[in-house]
Amino acid sequence: MNKVQQIGCACEKPTSNYTEYRSSELGIDHTNGRYGEVTIQQCKLCQRIWVHYFVEYEHYTKSGRWYKGIVSKKDREHITPENAVEFLESLEWYVYGGSFFESTGAFGHGKLNV
Repeated sequence: MNKVQQIGCACEKPTSNYTEYRSSELGIDHTNGRYGEVTIQQCKLCQRIWVHYFVEYEHYTKSGRWYKGIVSKKDREHITPENAVEFLESLEWYVYGGSFFESTGAFGHGKLNV
């Protein structure tokens, strides 16, 4: 399990806004036809790096869900769209939300529901 210390930055709050980050697209996870959008985000305040995973199944109502977790600089170079879910599942905690969960954000750990 990857341990990540919380430092009290706004980026750790489940309801943090996308405008608080600089983002770059990492790619699409085609695993099992899920087409998850994987983005690397960097907090503008504390400079920590996050991996953000978003998936939505357009033919199902309320299927949108996202997950994000902090990535160390050494782990960042090993993150790919195909292993992002596995990486997030290995974290001590991550933030998740979306219409699937009827939530703007909460803390979680363990298996992702993608």
